[in-house]
This record gives sequence, structure tokens and C-alpha cells, in this order.
Amino acid sequence: MGVLLTVLGKKLAEQWLTLLALPGALYVAAVVGARTLGRDHTWDLDHLLDQITVWAEDPRIDTVAGQVVVFVAVVAASALVGLAAQGVSVALERVWFAADWASWPRFLPRLVDPLVGWRQQRWVRRHRAVEQARSPDHQFRSAEGHTFEVAYDRMARTGVEYPQRPTWCGDRLNALAQRLERDHDLDVAVVWPHLWLVLPDQVRLEITEARQGLGRATTLVAWGVLYLGLVVWWFPAVLVFAVLNVVGWWRTRAATEVYATLVEAAVRLHVGDLAERVGVDYSGLLTKQVGQDLSNRLRASFPSAPGL
Repeated sequence: MGVLLTVLGKKLAEQWLTLLALPGALYVAAVVGARTLGRDHTWDLDHLLDQITVWAEDPRIDTVAGQVVVFVAVVAASALVGLAAQGVSVALERVWFAADWASWPRFLPRLVDPLVGWRQQRWVRRHRAVEQARSPDHQFRSAEGHTFEVAYDRMARTGVEYPQRPTWCGDRLNALAQRLERDHDLDVAVVWPHLWLVLPDQVRLEITEARQGLGRATTLVAWGVLYLGLVVWWFPAVLVFAVLNVVGWWRTRAATEVYATLVEAAVRLHVGDLAERVGVDYSGLLTKQVGQDLSNRLRASFPSAPGL
């Protein structure tokens, strides 16, 4: 445990530097550059350099005290912007993974429901093609002529399991719960917090790093959102927004796949240890009975009303 906490402490320090401080300083510089160039001097680097020279020659800055004040101001602004990006990232994750989309406020579920329905219909069509490609009656080809591998990849691009959320990333995280429930009658939402406490340090470290990688990917998209605000002064900022969002979208999908795969693997490999700890009969094989008994053992009882 001590080794795990030490490694995590170092990781958090590195994460603060790479995710908040340095990108924040770059964003502060971009704000200054965008505000200075404006719409009249969009690509005029000479104008920017001249303005920087004027600031540098200001008597109030050309002193040790003035430079210290500027340095502290830049560091503080960088940290604040970094925290803002982190906040945007958290909001993006909630929307992107959409675990609770059906309970979103007011009219939002009505807007999202058609998208979920469209993804479900698309998945059903592509799943049918996979079944055709598996069948000798169709000469191991789908109606479109695709082999099983191609047909499955097309289906997986919509979802590896039947879609229940509006995004691929949300469905990929939900897929591990669907699989474990189907294969082992295991309620991963109930079991996972308890399993996490008994996992080996190395496994927890791998999963933590994967989760941090997912956070870094969504934070990259969050930075793109912040850069979009600079369009008010400097329209080429939209290019930065586009690049960061495309790269962030791709990295988020990849990181989601890695994280979901590791969590599912950890459950399948180590849930037997948890079963033995809580007194559930386990003979080395994760059967549906074991999964059901373990879920029931760990599930909290239903609350009762006072006085009943």
C-alpha cells in the first residue's frame, strides 16, 4: 500500500504539471497573443513582437520586483486556467459517458432518446450482418459480402454490446457491466467498490493509470473548448480548437477501450478472491451461481420507512 501511495503521489504531481501548469501557461500566452493581434493583425508577428518589446521596456516591469509580480501573476493565472480546464473536463465526461442520461434535467432526455434509438437500430442491423457472416448458410458472408472480421468491426464501431447510451464511449464502459451480468450474473456496480479494496497493488496501479489516461484525453478536449473562446479576438483559434478536439476524441476512445478492458479483466481474474473473503462458495470457477451469490451478499438492503 505504501508503494502504491508513493507512486500515486508522484503521478499526481506529474499530472498537475503536465495537465494544469504547463498547458495553463501556454493558454495564458495564447490569450495575450490573441488579444494583441486581434482581427486587424491576424498574422502580423512583427506587431506582436513590437508589443512585447514595449511591455518589456516598461519601467514598472524592468525591475526585480516587477518581474516577480509578473511571474507570480502568470503562475497564478496558469493554475486557475488549468483548474477551469479540469472542471470542463469533468463536465465533458458526464456528458460523454452519459451514464445517467435518462435522468438529465427537463427536455434533455427527449433530445437524447432519438440518438440512442438510432444507435440501437444501427447496431441491430450490423449485428444481423455478423450473424450472417458466422453462418454456413450464408457462405460465411454478410448480405453486404463482408467476412466475419469485417462485419464484427463494423458492429463494434457502433458498440461491442447493445447500445444503451448516446455515445460509443458511454456504451463501452457499460458493455463490461452487460457482459459480466450476462456471463456470470454479476452486478459490477455492487461488486466493484469491494473488489477494488482487495485487488493487488500492481493491478490497482494499472487501472489507476488507465483512468488517468482517460482523464488526460478528455482534458485535451476541454482545452480545445477553452481555445474556442479566443475566436472572439483571433479567429485562427478555431484551428487549435479543431485539432485538439479531433486528437482528444481519438485518444478518449482509445483510453476508454483500455480502461474498460482492464476493469473487466480485473473482475474476472480476482473476483474469486473477494468471494472467498465474504464467505461465498467458490471452487475456482466463476459460475453464474457464484456471481449471483456474491452480488446478493454485497448488495445493501432496501431502506424501510421510519416506524415500519
